[in-house]
Amino acid sequence: MRCAITVLLCGLLFACQSTTDSRVQANDPFYAPVVPNYPQESLVEDGSLFRAHLANSLYSDVTARQVGDIITVVLSENTAATKSANTSTSRDTNADLQPITGLAGNPINIGGESIQFGLSASNDFAGDAAANQTNSLQGAISVTVVDVLPNKNLIVRGEKWMTLNHGDEYIRLTGIIRPLDINPDNQIESTKIANARIQYSGTGTFARAQEKGWLTKFFSSSWWPL
Repeated sequence: MRCAITVLLCGLLFACQSTTDSRVQANDPFYAPVVPNYPQESLVEDGSLFRAHLANSLYSDVTARQVGDIITVVLSENTAATKSANTSTSRDTNADLQPITGLAGNPINIGGESIQFGLSASNDFAGDAAANQTNSLQGAISVTVVDVLPNKNLIVRGEKWMTLNHGDEYIRLTGIIRPLDINPDNQIESTKIANARIQYSGTGTFARAQEKGWLTKFFSSSWWPL
């Protein structure tokens, strides 16, 4: 018993030591906007206000197309999943051995009872499972273009934090978009973002109230043998 308790305590200590703090923090450099480095322009005193790197074509629009540009993503995510399974099996086995007969066809008796055997077995199984899950996310977030691929697709990334009462709520988004999917208002639907990673969660008092304690997590984990 002492050895078992010692092994259990060592496992708890190692598990606690190997656990890393993955708490989400604001101002993550990974989601910080990218500011492009424009080449230093040599100013020529010719009296002109024209700047080549800031010039736009007469046929251009205001949609994002360069590193550092801002684009608004309209979150419109709706997912639903339903799964059900039903299994039923049944098996019956019956075996009878007629009375053993001896000479002249008379049954062999032991203690006044004829020798005979009977066997009966039954096995029934029924299983039923169902799962139903629905998720919805509506809103908007503005992100910045962090890179332009050779095929002109844009890699976007950004986050939005909101402080509400005693906690913070955040939305993080990364993905790849096509310039053709951007509407004239410089917006794009989240369903048109390739390789999208959307995180919506919260931190603070309300978020911690929904988490299990460390002892409850241990009894619910694979470490608990029962």
